[in-house]
Amino acid sequence: MSSKKQATEEEEPVSPFAQLFSLPGHDVFNIVTIGCKTETDPSTVIEGLKNTLINHPRFSSILVTGHGEGKGKPKWIPTKVKVEDHVIVPDIDPDIENPDEFLENYTSNMALSPMDMSKPLWEFHLLKLKTSHAESVAVARFHHSLGDGMSLMSLLLACTRKICDPEALPIFVAPKKSKAKNACWSFVAWLWFLVKTMFHTCVEVSKALAFMCFPGDTTTYLTVKPGATLTANKFIHQIIPLDDVKNVKNAMNMTVNDVLFGMVQAGLSRYLNQRDDPRKALDKICHHGVVFFNLRPNRDIEDLANMMAKGSKCRWGNSIGYVLIPLWLKSEDDILEYVRQAKTTMDRKKLSLEPLFSYGLLKLTMKIFGTTAVKNLLNRIFGNTTMLFSNVVGPAEEISFFGHQISYIAASSLGIPQALILIIQSYVDKLIINLAVDLDVIPDPHHLCDLIIEALSMMKYAASKKICHASEV
Repeated sequence: MSSKKQATEEEEPVSPFAQLFSLPGHDVFNIVTIGCKTETDPSTVIEGLKNTLINHPRFSSILVTGHGEGKGKPKWIPTKVKVEDHVIVPDIDPDIENPDEFLENYTSNMALSPMDMSKPLWEFHLLKLKTSHAESVAVARFHHSLGDGMSLMSLLLACTRKICDPEALPIFVAPKKSKAKNACWSFVAWLWFLVKTMFHTCVEVSKALAFMCFPGDTTTYLTVKPGATLTANKFIHQIIPLDDVKNVKNAMNMTVNDVLFGMVQAGLSRYLNQRDDPRKALDKICHHGVVFFNLRPNRDIEDLANMMAKGSKCRWGNSIGYVLIPLWLKSEDDILEYVRQAKTTMDRKKLSLEPLFSYGLLKLTMKIFGTTAVKNLLNRIFGNTTMLFSNVVGPAEEISFFGHQISYIAASSLGIPQALILIIQSYVDKLIINLAVDLDVIPDPHHLCDLIIEALSMMKYAASKKICHASEV
């Protein structure tokens, strides 16, 4: 009797959002590709996971959804984890002709394959495969019920250590602090900030509600007709120098995020121009993107490392909001105009509380109407928009994953009803552009990615000309 009571006490309820992400036929996964500079040793990785990841309660529990015949209340049930069952080492021909293409196909097939719900919902695939950017590759798949993408990426990075200091956790680029002002001006600035925040929140939330009530984006080669089923079925990534983005950023006195979003808008505009009727058609189309915001006060991975090492408590789960971003897909003679428009849009969004509103709306809908209503609401939002965009700030210094020096990190998602999911991840001096596409909508993802990268090269050239002209004047 006492053992039964103890088992019940160890069981944990499943959060509403975890229930949503595990509905039959609506599973959402996070996919992380880690390129290593050396060949991965499976035994070292397995031992490392035993000492870190499985100490997290979610990674050593089985999700009982309650969707089966017996139904019942959804819950997490702790279980004994055999790490070897979660680490897959496939046999790969060492003389394979195109390793980069093989990695893309392997990742796509792995991401689309069903996951065994009788085990904890995570797995690592260690590929002895030399690609253009790595000596070997690890591909991880996590079920979204374990936590949101930000949490899972932070947890994964909490398993890594600096190359220069093997005992130290990775560090991220810290935001610049604003200059100190006297008390009077600080109060005025705070008051003005409050007014602007209230104004932009009202405007952006009203626009978001109106968007949900009316027909969505214009049907183009980036979208499909309303009601069609969408799912990403092809994953690709390319790597570019971070300095190229910083050059444009410094020349235009903007942020890295402004430049990246402008680069994406320019690439998408060029893609539509090539596939559709040029200039006239682009002036009349309307497209939106969905951008996720992390709602946690910080992303301190030390707390996560302590949780895995010492069993301490740490805030965990799905805690993200989203905003709807209008996409500037126009035919512009000045390539830098895409960056200016990106800054205008992003500045408005930063001054609004739309992410908090969207999170609250989903939570309230879940509480009052249940998971089915939230699923319909999310399908309405994602089904009526063109793309999902995210920019993830990665480690600023070289790191290792259980002794394997990392070359790059690429992140993506699967299960969200979007034809285009574009996630950009920074790592030291690199930017990894990761595209997940529905091939029925975007049959040539490599070409689209090339156009986005070419747009950045054009921006870099235009920015250098701008600096030269300014110095001459």
